Amino acid sequence: MSNMHRIHWFDQMIREGHYPNSKDMALQFEISRRQAQRDIEYLTVSLRAPLLYIAKYRGYCYEDATYVLPHLYITEEEKSVLKFLARKYGQYSSDYPAGVQRVAHLLGKFAGEEEDGAERRLPFFEADPHLIQISGQLSFAIAHRKIVHLHYRHEGEEIQLDICPTKLVSKYNADYVAAFAPGSERLRLFRLDEIISLQITSRVFVEDELNGDIYEQSGTPALKPFTARVKLHSELREDSWYGYSARPVGELLYDIDFYDADTFMQQLLLAPWRRLDSPKWLKAKFKDQCVKVLKHLDGEEEI
Repeated sequence: MSNMHRIHWFDQMIREGHYPNSKDMALQFEISRRQAQRDIEYLTVSLRAPLLYIAKYRGYCYEDATYVLPHLYITEEEKSVLKFLARKYGQYSSDYPAGVQRVAHLLGKFAGEEEDGAERRLPFFEADPHLIQISGQLSFAIAHRKIVHLHYRHEGEEIQLDICPTKLVSKYNADYVAAFAPGSERLRLFRLDEIISLQITSRVFVEDELNGDIYEQSGTPALKPFTARVKLHSELREDSWYGYSARPVGELLYDIDFYDADTFMQQLLLAPWRRLDSPKWLKAKFKDQCVKVLKHLDGEEEI
């Protein structure tokens, strides 16, 4: 059964005031919650539907009641042509790879191709350890329902805000975290490459109060991390230190994994700890950074 048939059903349920969600669609058509959620995302992104999630009813409505679902009918011959074009665009190399891949993605959607679960997972970031670190910390925050404080770049300006992250998603060669602002019922997408820095707070949110849909969590990228040996002030109650994977190796001594040195040093400046034993290159880099800060404070160098 095509996803358009399911989307037409979802549209009808909204218009009848039933506030449907991914669980309702999954039960109606005997598909997975993941597939149902992809259909809802397709309705929002590709068909431009003004979906609004209402936490009170744990379902969706249209923010603009005048929205009309486009009537699309594609023959099997036309689908074959679209699939052929999608494959061609997917293999095409140009100076604008993001735009080309988006065209390939949309053509595949119109052709009715289903996406594999592996394609929905967070991709492997080969050249940007900063994104790897951020995705790992956000995965921790999602798993532990932690509120995250973001330093974020938005429309050329830097802003700071708190978010309740629910899942990591990948769209059109860009990667996002889906999140609610505390007290808000609207789900927003934040680009990972626009996150300047983040801090996992000690505050916890209850997802059921924000969104009735239970999202499947994406895995973290498969790249070998660096490891720092740090002596802390107290024992950890879990296998993580502010979102960084941590393993005990002695009394108050932990091996802590990290991907991006600059982000990890920011955490060292914010969090309490006693001693940094290794690696030597990180100690030297951190010491050099601290010396520069002290010089700025003493007025020896201009910022």
